[in-house]
Amino acid sequence: MVLVLHNIRSVHNVGSMFRTADAAGVSKIILSGYTPTPLDRFGRLRLDLAKVALGAEKTIPWEHTAAAAPALVRLQQAGYLLLAIEQSPNSVSLFDWHPPSPSQPLALIVGNEVRGLSPAILKQCDAILEIPMRGAKESLNVSVAAGIALFTALK
Repeated sequence: MVLVLHNIRSVHNVGSMFRTADAAGVSKIILSGYTPTPLDRFGRLRLDLAKVALGAEKTIPWEHTAAAAPALVRLQQAGYLLLAIEQSPNSVSLFDWHPPSPSQPLALIVGNEVRGLSPAILKQCDAILEIPMRGAKESLNVSVAAGIALFTALK
């Protein structure tokens, strides 16, 4: 499974998702747009990210790309099923969705904490999945949502 983080603002969210991805056995993380990477612009380890990731930034292969679209095309060409984790009129419950083939590799895509994923990225995806909300709040923190989606995908 691959995790794609697009335009995530918070370095702490990124660090948290590295740690959770490690726990879930993610094989690679693709960071796109302005998502912070484990290294700063001078190639030094980002201590703020490392503090939250607890070393997962060193154990999970990662790459950064300026735009998500080319990375998503590469994943689809490699046989991955692209799954956006997003609230949308076209989304289905994460808990009701089943992959067409249990052996097909999955790529989970999460987006910006406020704006989510763009319509263009959603169009590239094979499915848009959302986590049903039962309380007064309409959304979860992106790192929490990614964790729920990653562990649900393992089932």
